[in-house]
Amino acid sequence: MNYLITGGTGFIGKELVKKLTSQLHHVYILTRTPSIYFNSEFVTYLSFNEINNLPKLDAIINLAGESIFGYWTQKKKQRILKSRLEITQLLIEYMKKLEQRPSVFISSSGISYYGFSDEEIFTEATTTPGNDFLANVVMDWESIANQAEALGVRTVLTRFGLILGSNGGALPLMSLPSKLFVGGPLGKGEQWTSWIHIDDVVELLVFAIQNPKITGVLNVTAPKPIRNKDFNQILANTLNRPYWFPTPSLLIRVATGEMSQLVLKGQYVLPNKALENGFTFTYPTLESALEQCFPHVKKF
Repeated sequence: MNYLITGGTGFIGKELVKKLTSQLHHVYILTRTPSIYFNSEFVTYLSFNEINNLPKLDAIINLAGESIFGYWTQKKKQRILKSRLEITQLLIEYMKKLEQRPSVFISSSGISYYGFSDEEIFTEATTTPGNDFLANVVMDWESIANQAEALGVRTVLTRFGLILGSNGGALPLMSLPSKLFVGGPLGKGEQWTSWIHIDDVVELLVFAIQNPKITGVLNVTAPKPIRNKDFNQILANTLNRPYWFPTPSLLIRVATGEMSQLVLKGQYVLPNKALENGFTFTYPTLESALEQCFPHVKKF
């Protein structure tokens, strides 16, 4: 099968490409700098100007977008929004021109759609969005992606939670305080963290591609969200480090600005659609996920 992936050189993309090529699928990776990569038997890097001569695609997976991590200046926020909307619209326009369209369009998104709450439980059936910057980004982003449905392409909006892996994402930075023996809860520590291991992300993406019953919103989170104080306690235990006092909310806000809401606020998100369709998580608990991410830590 032939797959076109945007964001194929990123944290999720690289792992997904490994999975698809191991199954002998051919992956075309759309990138701004194809010349710095080497093509192989099953991977071809190309610019957007080169996609008109591709063979029939079985699926398009859209994983591109400016990282949400970093201090949110106005320019940073503009890049976060613009990078997502522009590439998604380009893919929609590309599909409009195809005589034979892919059977499925997987477009990445985020659980930021739901806003923040310490009490509410969010599932794919939740239709009331949050009222903050990232929630608005997700609404605009998904609105464009949903245009693929009118083209007769099954569309899946994958709302990612916090993705854990040893080779990228947020975990290396999150684990630094514990590694430096100063780990503890962030703020009050009561905020929910809806997380998922990178291996389960990849498997769930493949599951969504192959399962024609899955359409619309798909929460890409593990089935057991956890409060921040418990997350950091388990992280400290996994690393054999002490668990100390909270990091004050004010300090985090001063250091990270508006982005601080990502760690000081949270949401309890369940992957109901995945579970209802028979998906099995390899790492359903945080303990199992972190043990895999840090396999070489000595146990005493």
